[in-house]
Amino acid sequence: MSQRKRIPFQHPDSPTDIAAQVVLPFDKSLEISLKSIKSRFLRNMVTVTSLILAVSFFAYVLIGSDISNGIYNSGQHDLIKILDKTGYQPGGSAKERWIVILSLLVCTVGIINAQLMAVTERFREIGTMKCLGALDSFVLRLFVLEASMQGVVGSLLGAIFGGLIAILLAMTSFGWGAITFLPVAEVGISILYSIGVGFGLSLIGVLYPAMIAARMRPIEAMRVEE
Repeated sequence: MSQRKRIPFQHPDSPTDIAAQVVLPFDKSLEISLKSIKSRFLRNMVTVTSLILAVSFFAYVLIGSDISNGIYNSGQHDLIKILDKTGYQPGGSAKERWIVILSLLVCTVGIINAQLMAVTERFREIGTMKCLGALDSFVLRLFVLEASMQGVVGSLLGAIFGGLIAILLAMTSFGWGAITFLPVAEVGISILYSIGVGFGLSLIGVLYPAMIAARMRPIEAMRVEE
């Protein structure tokens, strides 16, 4: 059940208080967020796909490094010779560190851009909700919930795809040695780390535009062209 709460609201053009604004419980907010994702399935798929691509690249770099370390520590001279030809250095080279940094930047830009576009194209919807009495915190909560669900799905799929690509490419160079000497624990940590980075950046990416949108006056939000 929704609750009504008296909240003093000082409008710059009028000193009159708004008598009541709708305050919905968390489960209702979650239900609205799920319906919103379903109603914009194709647009949300674009956002999730951006997350998948960004996280896949990041996970591919991390897991590829884990596989190289596992092969180097295996003591198999034939595999190590192949590894040396790729320019691998124990403990990681400056090039590998730059690749990780670059992949993280690509991940950050891709995720933030996807979330920014997802919020800005819904300004008119936000204006409608605020005209109906929605609080700023309610609008912000909806976008955070949607970004959380998108972040979980996109980051999970991205980490899995990135890991599979890294393993398959390693097998083309090292054969079954890439699987035999696969450092499972390190790969698992890299997958979890990739998921965490994707989820965290998804939330960070949606917070700023959602806060700006939530603070917009209804009339300003309604003026935004679709």
